[in-house]
Amino acid sequence: MLLENKMAVIYGGGGAIGGAVARAFAREGAMVFLAGRTLARLDVVAQEISAAGGKAETAEVDAMDEKAVDRHADAVAARAGGIDIALNAVGVPHVQGTPLAELTLEDYAHPITAYTRTNFITAKAVARHMVRQGSGVILTLSTPGARMSGQGFLGYGVTCGAIETFSRILAGELGESGIRVVCLRPHAIPEAVEASHTRELFGGFAERAGITVEDLLAEWARTGPLLKRLPTLAQVADFAAFAASDRAGAMTGAIANLTCGSLVD
Repeated sequence: MLLENKMAVIYGGGGAIGGAVARAFAREGAMVFLAGRTLARLDVVAQEISAAGGKAETAEVDAMDEKAVDRHADAVAARAGGIDIALNAVGVPHVQGTPLAELTLEDYAHPITAYTRTNFITAKAVARHMVRQGSGVILTLSTPGARMSGQGFLGYGVTCGAIETFSRILAGELGESGIRVVCLRPHAIPEAVEASHTRELFGGFAERAGITVEDLLAEWARTGPLLKRLPTLAQVADFAAFAASDRAGAMTGAIANLTCGSLVD
């Protein structure tokens, strides 16, 4: 197994991507610690992991609260003997689909502030423990919006660019301590859209185009990616497990292009 005896913390572990990655980590042998604001959603994922023979624990943690995240990371490290892997899969509701002329400063700035805050807080919390053990992997999440241009996603596009820059520089901060940092950049994942706040986000684009969200995703799949499809949750989760494993030990400071060819590096 890729992650046998590894200790992994997943912030936003009750969400679509966080939950999928948690299941993949557990399947590959990791002990998974799920953190998030809605305990009931975390418990569903933990129960599925347990039913499949894996190990998972849950904790109600606000990933925007530095002290709460620190306390949780300290508790996990004390209980597990360390933290080997961390993923920030926290989702922040925000506005998309609004053109610049109608976009308020608050709606523009909110995702930038929120996403960069939570990524900083969680990375710093787990890095303290990874530095002591001389190893670890920190995974972040971005989208093609970091590199694309267009209308309706100015705030979130800047956010994703910031997360990718943060990840690259964080790799430099922590590399001497044996800690790797990898940013996962998938395109829109239809299964995740159905199960998360992103359906509402894409609703703004769909409404302006006079189509449904399903039609919008189908159009993106038809016209954007080289593979003429969008990534699946399983594909993103499986790559996350690989990136977190020793088999990807030479990878750090990298942005993993999981867009099915919507972007070409």
